[in-house]
Amino acid sequence: MTHQPEAILEHNLIQQLVGLGYERVTIPDGEHLLSNLKSQLERFNNTSFSDKEFDNILNHLAKGTVFEKAEMLRDRFLLVKDDGDNFYVRFFDKEQWSRNNYQVTNQIAQEGTYKNRYDVTLLANGIPVMQIELKRRGLEIKEAFNQINRYQHQSFWSNYGLFQYVQLFVISNGVNTKYLANNKMQSVKQTFFWADVHNKNVTDLTEFSDAFLNTNQFGKMLSHYIVRSETHKIMMVLRPYQYFAVEQLVQQVATTNDNAYIWHTTGSGKTLTSFKASQIIMDLPNVHKVVFVVDRKDLDYQTMNEFNSFKKGSVDVTGNTNELVKQLADDTKLVLTTIQKLNNAISKNHYEQKLKHLQDKKVVFVFDECHRSQFGDTHKKITEYFQYAQLFGFTGTPIFADNAAKNELGKRTTKDLFGKCLHKYVITDAIRDQNVLRFGIEYIGKYKQKSNTFIDIEVEDIDKAEVFADPRRLEKIADYMIAYHDQKTFNKEYSALFAVNSIDTLISYYDIFKRKKEAGEHDLRIATIFTYGTNEDDEHAKDYMPDDDYYGTEEPEPGYETKHTRDKLESYIKDYNAMYNTSFSTKDSQLFESYFKDISKRLKEREKISFNDEKDRLDIVFVVNMMLTGFDAKKVNTLYVDKNLKYHGLIQAFSRTNRILGERKSQGNILCFRNLKKSTDEAITLFSNKDAIEDIILPPYEHVAKKFDEALENLLQITPSYQSVDDLLSEEDEAAFIQAFRQLMRAKNVLESYTDFDWQDLDMSAQEFEDYKSKYLDLYEKVKQDRQKQKTSILDDIDFELELIHRDQINVAYILHLLAKLKQSTGAQAQQQKKAIMDMLSGDIQLRSKRELIEKFIEENLPKIDNPDDIEDEFQTYWHEEKILALAKLCEEEHLDKQQFNSLIESYSSSGREPLRDEVFKCLDNRPSILKAREIGERILDKMREFVQVFVNGMTG
Repeated sequence: MTHQPEAILEHNLIQQLVGLGYERVTIPDGEHLLSNLKSQLERFNNTSFSDKEFDNILNHLAKGTVFEKAEMLRDRFLLVKDDGDNFYVRFFDKEQWSRNNYQVTNQIAQEGTYKNRYDVTLLANGIPVMQIELKRRGLEIKEAFNQINRYQHQSFWSNYGLFQYVQLFVISNGVNTKYLANNKMQSVKQTFFWADVHNKNVTDLTEFSDAFLNTNQFGKMLSHYIVRSETHKIMMVLRPYQYFAVEQLVQQVATTNDNAYIWHTTGSGKTLTSFKASQIIMDLPNVHKVVFVVDRKDLDYQTMNEFNSFKKGSVDVTGNTNELVKQLADDTKLVLTTIQKLNNAISKNHYEQKLKHLQDKKVVFVFDECHRSQFGDTHKKITEYFQYAQLFGFTGTPIFADNAAKNELGKRTTKDLFGKCLHKYVITDAIRDQNVLRFGIEYIGKYKQKSNTFIDIEVEDIDKAEVFADPRRLEKIADYMIAYHDQKTFNKEYSALFAVNSIDTLISYYDIFKRKKEAGEHDLRIATIFTYGTNEDDEHAKDYMPDDDYYGTEEPEPGYETKHTRDKLESYIKDYNAMYNTSFSTKDSQLFESYFKDISKRLKEREKISFNDEKDRLDIVFVVNMMLTGFDAKKVNTLYVDKNLKYHGLIQAFSRTNRILGERKSQGNILCFRNLKKSTDEAITLFSNKDAIEDIILPPYEHVAKKFDEALENLLQITPSYQSVDDLLSEEDEAAFIQAFRQLMRAKNVLESYTDFDWQDLDMSAQEFEDYKSKYLDLYEKVKQDRQKQKTSILDDIDFELELIHRDQINVAYILHLLAKLKQSTGAQAQQQKKAIMDMLSGDIQLRSKRELIEKFIEENLPKIDNPDDIEDEFQTYWHEEKILALAKLCEEEHLDKQQFNSLIESYSSSGREPLRDEVFKCLDNRPSILKAREIGERILDKMREFVQVFVNGMTG
């Protein structure tokens, strides 16, 4: 089968872009890039620059990170001209994007650590703002993504770092085309298809270019729809459904006074959408103020942080009603508050004078999760008080007639209160686009009527309340969770929530887990959060932080239950304090709120590279209602459920688990200890349609096992045995093996999430898989070595997806334990154990880097040790000596001061923060020239990373 060559794809794209308004320009190298930049900036600024003036501009442009350069692109530079006059140089006009001069070029060669040649580059006023990487039809576009990552590392920083001004990347093989923002944390999971307003994806490169790359749309995206996240110091770009929602909202405000709502499924980035909408709306001339309204303190805190992460200081959360009234009365354009405080402000007579002037102003209210408190009297008060108010609601799970509670103002729906739905993006859309994950749901706990014990049949006509509360049942569920938690969370690499029906049940569960931990039956770190005295079984999973008057140092009102639950919660918080060296309490609102924030932060920040997993990890949080809506943490992948859930409450609770994070997290795990299948089917039908159930829920275990066997059959056609990997004749054959085994790994990754997983069910043994995995990693090592030798290879841009390789808690300490057993073995048993250790060294990605040194110890040192108890001390001595030798060699090769460089390594190992190049240069005998500095700095940092990987990582535990 023939495929269209990449060169033809590139040629046709350039011709199309010229037709879409781009000026064709030839820029073969960095020198021509600078020459073009000078002429374009002169044209755009309607002036001319001397060589000295242009040098000053280039020195300004060379400063800063990719994140900082995004701001500089949109800012002005104060240039002192040769005649002494001040001149503000503009680089991009974000207000009138049609004023910018757009150009297209291709095959720019840049020299960095390696020489790279880029496919198609789009420039605005001479500055590269988009890079398009193409692969011929038939190849994975992921290869183009990996190529971009290499360019960022190898050469984008060269030539004054002009390619670090790229805002967006496009990757395409002609058939599939995706775009992404330029950020250091980018992953292939943050690449998006463009779509039309009805969520129909535009995948073909020609159609994508017409829709997205025409100069008007491209200019608008650069101007309005790239967001700088201050928290992570990265750029983000809106996905098409977010873009269309914002556009519709802006149009609604500009042309009407009608209310409306946006239905975007839970987990699809509602905060980013609402922030961008609020930001654009508040600048419209007819809008006096935008008020963003939430209804719980915890979401208030979370949303404030997220809003401020997009634009520092954009919103100051209102600490109390007085502060809210002050912000409503002054010139603050964007106010974030809770619905409770807003209700107070417009209900109390003494605030009336301060707010009276707002009654005839256009105030736009944006309601987060508009199906909650806004259905009460407060909604009515707001609409009566602000006569020219315009209300917009965001929701992932709207209220329809079927799921409206009877006590909510006569079962009023989202449409009744907010009018029409301006834009829809439902869960099936998000799963199709891989913006959220599917759910893997397992129903556990079927009972025999008399004994109430787990067996394989389910009896419906039992006294459920009695069964559910039976201590034997709770004990069995606790045992089940303990048995399978590691499997569900990749050995505690992820966290879980446990939703239970009442505080009484939660207390019983917590005490069971605590007792079992003290008995040494598990090492899980558990915590809980609930509002004491609220003991109802709530099927809608509503949650909230109570008002300030809920707390106080005084004893709660008389009543055993309230006192009991508060005392229990206080004791559980003491457990938490002891575990994490904190000092929280229920005794006042601030301490309790801080406790909630600390739990939230501990779960949310697990995804950060700097997170200390051993010290700060939290495994399971027990909840009744709190954290089941509104709370997002990508490293939560499992929900244990022992409560009734329905409709929006069920979808919201399940959706705590399905945030996208890398290849390994393939689904959200739901373990139901009640039969929620009917409720689940009803909820999915309500929020998408009946036919969508199979799209949203993973198929049965047997179906996934069949997928594994199909992937295995494909693998065996390429390499009938693991030894035949060595006989592959070409890189094309090796690439086919890599892709086939990667597909097998993906299927195994999903299979292992099922509690039914058993190698006996498959056509491959665990040992065979490990043998193939070892060969797979051999090829990965080969590619790494080829890169270091600057040897080009078609394997270079293939993604090995190493995160899919199962990482058991295997480290050097574990290997030493095996060596002690080996020392006490003889004959065939010793040979078998030695082979097992070697296989383990080959099959673990972290230990693989240490394999050569550990093998040397086994061959040369181990035979000389008589007492197995001495192995650990002897190994530590050996490892220390090898570390000193390796450090000395590194420092000699790179002319580094050994003491200073060792201090840098120790700092990097403990903090996880890589040193700055200037810190590295201080260790050098002579500081390199500006031209060589980046190349030398990157090379030394690479060697430092490798040194730490070999001698530090995985050496404890």
